[in-house]
Amino acid sequence: MSLLQRTPLIGQARHREMLKSATSFNYAETPEGPLQAHFFTPPGFEAGDRRPLLIFLHGGFWETAMSTQFVPHCLHFAQRGAVTVTLETRVGAIHRTGPVEALEDLRAFLKWLSGYEPHFGFDPTKVVLGGAAGGAFLALALALPKPAKHEEPSAYTPAALLLFSSLLDPLVHPLLQRFPDHGTAKRLSPMKAVRRKAPPMILFHGKNDRVTPFALVEKFYKSMRWRRNNIEVVDFENAEHSFFNFNVSDRHYEWSVAAADRFLVDLNLLPPAPADEGIADS
Repeated sequence: MSLLQRTPLIGQARHREMLKSATSFNYAETPEGPLQAHFFTPPGFEAGDRRPLLIFLHGGFWETAMSTQFVPHCLHFAQRGAVTVTLETRVGAIHRTGPVEALEDLRAFLKWLSGYEPHFGFDPTKVVLGGAAGGAFLALALALPKPAKHEEPSAYTPAALLLFSSLLDPLVHPLLQRFPDHGTAKRLSPMKAVRRKAPPMILFHGKNDRVTPFALVEKFYKSMRWRRNNIEVVDFENAEHSFFNFNVSDRHYEWSVAAADRFLVDLNLLPPAPADEGIADS
């Protein structure tokens, strides 16, 4: 029993250690406590810079807080000259909420951020969203569907999307239960919101993913390409849902980060990597 009681403290210590090089800000308040955005700045950063900004949205299907999931990605892209953020949103385990509330939090963060552009030193035309699973869904749900009548347009239009093990169809059991109704899930579904002139995006997906089967990724890709969008898919043989995480596979992590880096360079959202950094196509 004593070991079980100590386990959360171990998790808290790991959380603090992972975020020790971040600067954290409260961007919203909830009855359960503040929601924070954890910022990582590049070498030589000064307020008033116009850096690329990469915002990462963790997985966990809106149930579990996992704000440290993308810390390795944040550190990589900060070294490449970007301001990076790993964002907390409300989750079911703490706030008894679902994807709609998490999407509201993303919108609220972007609106909050718009009041501090000079302080955070980013270029508003170079805001990139990255996410895993439910976090990838949030990025797509912000970028693709038209806002509902009661919603304000997003404070920023994403310049690109980096999507890992994306949730593409929420109209399946049990994910549908996380939405207030079928109509909301359908309106926000990336599969239903495909359109022309979407932001450039790159999807990283394991061919053995049982949450979003790879066949669905292929269908989404073809539908987006038919509408002349800039979309890439990087597939990983024999890889399952969590393949891209730093603590799951060093090789898959490095390959996916290198491909994401190259994608952003091609879009002129990052400068070319110096040869000695070892960033190369795999």
